[in-house]
Amino acid sequence: MAHEELPGDPRSLWLDGPEAAGLGAQALTADLEVDACVIGGGIAGVTAALELARGGRSVALLERDRVGAGVTGHSTAKLSSLQGSTYSELERRHGASGAAGYAELNEGAIGYVVDRVQVLDVDCDLRRRPHALFAWNAEQAEELDREATAAARAGLDVRRTDDLGLPFPIAGALVREDQAELQIGTYVIALAEALRAAGGQVFETTIATHVGEGSRPTVRTSGGAQVRARDVVVATHYPILDRGLFFPRLTPKRSYCLAVRIPGPLPEIMAIAIGSPIRSLRAAPDPGRPGEELLVLGGEGHAAGEDGDQTPERYRALWDFAQEHFGATEATHRWSAHDMTTADGLPYAGRLTPLSRHVWVATGFRKWGLTNGTAAGQILAGRILGREHPRGRLFDTARFTPWRSAAGIAQEGLKDARHLVGDRLKRPEGESADLLEPGGDGRLLKLDGDLVAASRDADGTVHAVSPVCTHLGCRVAWNRAERSWDCPCHGSRFGPDGAVLQGPAVQPLASRDDSSP
Repeated sequence: MAHEELPGDPRSLWLDGPEAAGLGAQALTADLEVDACVIGGGIAGVTAALELARGGRSVALLERDRVGAGVTGHSTAKLSSLQGSTYSELERRHGASGAAGYAELNEGAIGYVVDRVQVLDVDCDLRRRPHALFAWNAEQAEELDREATAAARAGLDVRRTDDLGLPFPIAGALVREDQAELQIGTYVIALAEALRAAGGQVFETTIATHVGEGSRPTVRTSGGAQVRARDVVVATHYPILDRGLFFPRLTPKRSYCLAVRIPGPLPEIMAIAIGSPIRSLRAAPDPGRPGEELLVLGGEGHAAGEDGDQTPERYRALWDFAQEHFGATEATHRWSAHDMTTADGLPYAGRLTPLSRHVWVATGFRKWGLTNGTAAGQILAGRILGREHPRGRLFDTARFTPWRSAAGIAQEGLKDARHLVGDRLKRPEGESADLLEPGGDGRLLKLDGDLVAASRDADGTVHAVSPVCTHLGCRVAWNRAERSWDCPCHGSRFGPDGAVLQGPAVQPLASRDDSSP
């Protein structure tokens, strides 16, 4: 497929400035021994690391890219405990106590973020605003009513309304006041700076490849340096370690965002649809025009690694919606990210395996990673420091919920089996790189007798790499919009040259042919 013009520049609004450079920390080059090693520089990892340092522990934070540049920096940057049909679902699966605990953890996370912004004096455009769920039709309005009842039972003060002042018709809405929005890249960098001020060490462009067990686990990195620690926290969004058997319990979903300029007034609330088509809305300061604001529009979620040919259409659907309903004149940024949902609907924050004593994990934030990731970081830091969070056991990895998880685990297992076996039966799309059009085309081709994942850059350069994901062996698929090779099984992503863009994979796709015209 030839080069396609898509709305907006391919960068996150939250990484359009100094945040894109991360903390500017060096890579780990020498062995190190600390009390705690945290792997992952997103909101969960940085929160856990900061709280451990504040608790008197020596801490090393390892980030494969730049702090905040992963999924955290590609979110909608909204903080809310009102999250779709969450409470009616959790009440059904985990009872009224489980739903109430989830609400308490999310509200506590919002309070934590607001407190850190104030204490650290972070200039991250934090604003307290209402967050609303809205329905498109009468059927969704009934779902909204059920969620209102469940949310109230969970302890949340919510109100029903028929009008949000949005420029499109709705069938009703549910509103919670005093939620929050912010510039998440700036916030996470500020937390990492506070970590260093508290004595912690931060290492960027450092890829952790293995974590041992025992009384002092060793973390190995791709550069050869090792970290020995009493406790290790794996906060890599999707765990890079498989011995916890999280892969059948996690489902990766990909969602999309646009930032657009509109001529009229911007919404003074945050909002998200409770049903399809999902549309998420908020305003944000425009970095290109100080004093002005952009509309951030999200949605178009689908299973990660699937429908790769349709990914450009996801952005176009958001752009069409922005033009039709808001009169958008320009798209300034576009970005997307994977999110992990769990089989029983609750995030995980606890020991990696039932036998682990010093290796911990946080994952499965169900598309609300800023609150759930913050809560997970607090929970893990508290457990390591010997201070149990009063609601922390709700996210425990050791929870046993077979009836609540069975359907999700079965569905994820069938999907993985379909890709592991079925994708291998698909025929290559041809036997010549001449089939690849310039500007980001990618296909599975049979070149010189080998099946390869081949793509062509805008300048005509061809990259050929192994089509087999280095995580658990699924076959990758081309993502046209992001120009990446995505794994449909567990969400790993690779660049055209095979470099890992997102785990759980830690090893790149092997080169099958150095680039050639």
